[in-house]
Amino acid sequence: MKHDAHRADRAPWDPIAGADLARPMYDLVRRLFPICRSITGEGVRDTLRIVGELIPLTVHEVASGTRAFDWTVPREWNIRDAYIANAQGNRVVDFRCNNLHVVSYSTPVRRTMPLGELQRHLHSLPDQPDLIPYRTSYYEETWGFCLSHHQRQSLPDGDYEVVIDSTLADGSLTYGECLLPGASNDEVLIYTHTCHPSLANDNLSGIAVCTFLARQLMSARRRYSYRFVFAPGTIGSLVWLSRHADRVSRVRHGLVAVLLGDSGSLRYKRSRIGNAEVDRAVQHALKRSGATYDVEAFSPYGYDERQFGSPGFNLPVGRMSRSPNSGYPEYHTSADNLALIRPESLADSLSVCAQIVEILEGNRRFLNTSPFGEPQLGRRGLYRPMGGVSVPERETAMLWTLNRSDGAHSLLEIADEAGLDFELIRRTADELLDAGLLTTAP
Repeated sequence: MKHDAHRADRAPWDPIAGADLARPMYDLVRRLFPICRSITGEGVRDTLRIVGELIPLTVHEVASGTRAFDWTVPREWNIRDAYIANAQGNRVVDFRCNNLHVVSYSTPVRRTMPLGELQRHLHSLPDQPDLIPYRTSYYEETWGFCLSHHQRQSLPDGDYEVVIDSTLADGSLTYGECLLPGASNDEVLIYTHTCHPSLANDNLSGIAVCTFLARQLMSARRRYSYRFVFAPGTIGSLVWLSRHADRVSRVRHGLVAVLLGDSGSLRYKRSRIGNAEVDRAVQHALKRSGATYDVEAFSPYGYDERQFGSPGFNLPVGRMSRSPNSGYPEYHTSADNLALIRPESLADSLSVCAQIVEILEGNRRFLNTSPFGEPQLGRRGLYRPMGGVSVPERETAMLWTLNRSDGAHSLLEIADEAGLDFELIRRTADELLDAGLLTTAP
């Protein structure tokens, strides 16, 4: 095949094989679930150590006080124990039973106080009285406990011992990177946040999908270089951008991967650009999947896509999820547990993300080497010998590919215009390359 160097080669792995990874992905989520994570601390390091058992991960430490644009890396927070005990010494709220019981970044406390004073530091959900809320206070020093509203209402008057055995001291923010070099230095950026404690969908599901997508890509022929970033939300992406400001021009495509394990339909949030190649690739993959899906416009609310899409960067980074943030009743509550996510949803999310990668890898522009009229395909063995019958889809794809291969149209654009599957157009381009009827556009 004399045109091999220019072929839109398929990665040597099958996205459908993601179904076989459903159980390993769920097992990873289950293993990570008990760990208490925040935007800094040992919980993040423990999480990255486990991810690093599956993919090559470089761990970075960024010192407290480091500036990241308008933000500053906060002091490092760690917690060993926390509880509220009644007058009999019984723990009525226990961090060891559920790490959501403590407001993340709570300052140390060891006091005895009446219920009236304690109530000012308690958080519950009157509209979801059986659930424990997830609350944080990263940038304002305070402390608090979260509990179900039913339990909060049932606390009798009296004095309570309140203990939060935590530290808030100079340390560092920790994030991990898995860089898989490709034939080009141009990069595909895949980002997922690591800062939430025992919440399965938000965002252990994203960590699992990114880990196994990287694991699949490790053995693939890669046109692009792939950079997977596992970092805390907001401050993590800001730190990463501040440390890579001189290299972000290499990012050609990107995805923020979050909330990918529940039973909701896949949902894509476009990049700030709106019609970037990654936006078109994702929408093509979702449309051709045959499953229900949603696509929404960019907004400056959500996850780290808003940092990559800030006006100073305006990177082509969209967001892939299932149920949206704040859009499912279990969001940021104790009901976001292992029972909420499904192995088959994780596998489906992985499969679609892999299909998106295949489109990005295979999408190219070509030039028709015989542009004056249609080339005679039959004598090259590319067209059916018998006329007067309906045109097979493969031949339709061939005619579209030849007609639009003028250097201005990509294979993805041709597939969308023709209403055909990208993979069919890509295979067709390979055949035309081998026949000498296409050449790579400059």
